[in-house]
Amino acid sequence: MTQPTEDPDVAERYSDIVARLAGAQKKRTRGAPAYSIYVNRKAGRYLAAAAYQLGLTPNMVTVISAVFTFSGIVMLATLPPSIGLGVGVWLCLAIGYAFDSADGQVARLRGGGSPSGEWLDHVIDATKISSLHLAVLISAFRFFELPTPALLLVPIGYCVVAAVAFFAIILNEQLKRVYGADPAPENGHSTVLRSLLVIPTDYGFLCLVFVLLGAPQVFFAAYTLMFLANGGHLLLASVKWFRDMERLGSVVTASGGQPVALGR
Repeated sequence: MTQPTEDPDVAERYSDIVARLAGAQKKRTRGAPAYSIYVNRKAGRYLAAAAYQLGLTPNMVTVISAVFTFSGIVMLATLPPSIGLGVGVWLCLAIGYAFDSADGQVARLRGGGSPSGEWLDHVIDATKISSLHLAVLISAFRFFELPTPALLLVPIGYCVVAAVAFFAIILNEQLKRVYGADPAPENGHSTVLRSLLVIPTDYGFLCLVFVLLGAPQVFFAAYTLMFLANGGHLLLASVKWFRDMERLGSVVTASGGQPVALGR
């Protein structure tokens, strides 16, 4: 009686998928933060290869991402701060973020995404961006011993900054497509220094900050610094983005095209 043998190509097939994803990885976005480029994108690649082998669709991967993310957010809003909670929230948010990177890579492996998939991904992203900071607000109100209630304005302000930044980035890409510009130009490469400088704006780095929940005052101090950094970055970036749109409009007008007013 012969013994069943393992297929020697299984591991190779998985490694081939990972290699194919690495070769087809979308270009780095100029100024993209280091965690997203060097950690999350690679983690998403391995998850995407496994999901592809299991036959999961991109939307299934998006839903898995949402389950992890919102589990962490609910834990944050309902449980008292502790070391264990901090690690648990971080893991849920970080795993959800990795799956968020994986869904698009699964779509590329399957031959491309769909409008419904892109819609689902963006709506879930928009929901988590706001609800995460509202969960911090709830946790701070219920469990933190803040020196003044005025500090509760920090997570409210962070919620506004994060939501506006997300909308502005999506709008930038949409306007460039409408006006025929490349949303990711060839010269839009990132550098290691630039990626490190914008780490405070990285959602993945924000996830890591929740490890500090075991020491609420330390966590809130780090969270406040993140808020200030993100607020400053949004202010400076908004000036640049507005000028980019002015130049884009000038190019369209000079070429004889008709400007397109979205939502008007």
